[in-house]
Amino acid sequence: MWCSRMALRGLQRIAVAPLNITGGLTSNVQREMSTLPRVYVTRQIPPEGLKILRESGQVQFELWDSDDVPVPRKELLQKVKGVDGLVCVLTEKIDAELLDAAGPNLKVLSTMSVGFDHLSLEELKKRGIRVGYTPDVLTDAVAELTVALLLTTSRRLIEATHEAKTGGWGTWRTLWLCGHELANSTVGILGLGRIGVAIAERLAPFKVKKFIYTDVAPRPELASIINAEYVSFDELAKQSDFLSVCCALTPETKEICNKNLFSKMKNTSIFINTSRGGVVNQEDLYEALSTGQIAGAGLDVTVPEPLPTSHPLFTLKNCVILPHIASASYTTRNAMSAMAANNLLLGLRGEPMIKELKL
Repeated sequence: MWCSRMALRGLQRIAVAPLNITGGLTSNVQREMSTLPRVYVTRQIPPEGLKILRESGQVQFELWDSDDVPVPRKELLQKVKGVDGLVCVLTEKIDAELLDAAGPNLKVLSTMSVGFDHLSLEELKKRGIRVGYTPDVLTDAVAELTVALLLTTSRRLIEATHEAKTGGWGTWRTLWLCGHELANSTVGILGLGRIGVAIAERLAPFKVKKFIYTDVAPRPELASIINAEYVSFDELAKQSDFLSVCCALTPETKEICNKNLFSKMKNTSIFINTSRGGVVNQEDLYEALSTGQIAGAGLDVTVPEPLPTSHPLFTLKNCVILPHIASASYTTRNAMSAMAANNLLLGLRGEPMIKELKL
């Protein structure tokens, strides 16, 4: 399992050796550089990735020079025309329209994300385009944020902060702002992978009584690391005091967390989602939270993103919503950027990527 700090140092070394140009750019070198593969970068990605691309001397690249505003779709469709490689983030929909606009030169797509539901995989496969992505390096950051969100939700920290700031902090009361403890609890994990294991490893010192999980099939090797028991989907709902969603968004998992799940959960249970917003039916979640069917929910992901401030979930005190920041640490985002850059360069050279989606 990768540590993001170690991964970043390793990725800095992996970078394909740069061209050695001394004495300025001669006309020959300039001509040679003009024939280098053309790459478009759809966002101002963190500096480590841009540094690798810039210093490699193996591509000429243009980027949408903003981290605050995504590239407009119309401009994106213009900029990708004729490119050999594309570096994107999860806000860009890579579909048939975009791939048609890019044309036959496009051979490599590198996304700075672990999720790939923004990519039309069938269209990419049909065109023979290789796809790099950035798993593993964000495991630590996502696991840390998940634990933070779980504790914030279960111990009602947002409510408590609001009360302290707005004059609600009066005399001591026996049950005021009471929440739910991890000690002697059962923690359920929906989708046991690297991140699920990392979450459980961080929760174990809180004296959790038992870890349970469900997945498409038992995963004994991973489960043995955290001594987790495989259970059915229904049993996961019934037994979990805390339920953390860690599965990928696929046609099979779309809105899998719905009234069927919530109706089987305890009214003291806490629901946490740091995977993808699309795995949750938000109307059913609102109903479960507003009627007391479950005690609380913490979400780092929603549909859509950003979630409109008028959305009913924002009216609930027992729902904590974050703006998709699970991987938002400086170390992790730079490691993701570096991996995305290296995946692109290796793919354009026809070499194995560090992490490649098998289409």
